[in-house]
Amino acid sequence: MSLSPEEIERYARHIVLQGVGGPGQQKLKAARVLVIGAGGLGSPLLQYLAAAGIGHLGIVDDDDVSLSNLQRQILHGMPDLGRPKVDSAVDAIARLNPHVRVTPHCLRINAENAPALLADYDIVADGSDNFATRYAVADACFYAKRPLITAAVGAFDGSLTTLRPFEQGQDGKPNPTYRCLFPEPPPAGMVPACVEAGVLGALTGILGTMMALEVIREITGFGQGLVGRLLLVDTQFMRFETMNYAWDPDNPLNGLAAITLPPQP
Repeated sequence: MSLSPEEIERYARHIVLQGVGGPGQQKLKAARVLVIGAGGLGSPLLQYLAAAGIGHLGIVDDDDVSLSNLQRQILHGMPDLGRPKVDSAVDAIARLNPHVRVTPHCLRINAENAPALLADYDIVADGSDNFATRYAVADACFYAKRPLITAAVGAFDGSLTTLRPFEQGQDGKPNPTYRCLFPEPPPAGMVPACVEAGVLGALTGILGTMMALEVIREITGFGQGLVGRLLLVDTQFMRFETMNYAWDPDNPLNGLAAITLPPQP
């Protein structure tokens, strides 16, 4: 996919960058990325993906912009209060980069509608704020064979990982699923919602930007990604740690019970 003279100038700092270059920028332009959530994580994620020249962005969100969002959801502003977040996001991306095609999906993604949504995209970034959505998206990505970048934030901490469980690792075992990392959601009420516990606004900026970096890395192929690694961010003590995790043979998606073995002679 060729770049216009205007795009060559716009993305000049990528094109001269070892590991990206012209071929990498063309891959970004050809990419179709589905972003789940246009809130705290989705705001910086969408901005940096649009600025990077992702050719087609899909945005899934069923919420409207409220005043309490603006402390962290920097994609939106005062004129957007009461508007659907996907509409506000479309306008913001158009102002930032008119070369990016944007498709809004004003709905809540779930196990029933996820397969149809994923069909039009080749990579997914999940910035949702609840476990039900994360499990639904992760399961759907597994069956659709779509790479998934998923992140979550607490009040002062966050985490980020990449999932490609439909592939095998270097050890010949399947890559881990989301259910290998979190076999079951926490009991109701154990993890307080943002409205109850609060969230540091800049924290969502850190994790959302790192999600964009991981999406770009997955598309262009430079460096080492986060498959089988969970990045942990603690902003109270400014600590960044990486925890390794592996395939669980008991997980219901690609565990031993889910693998169809050939007939024995």
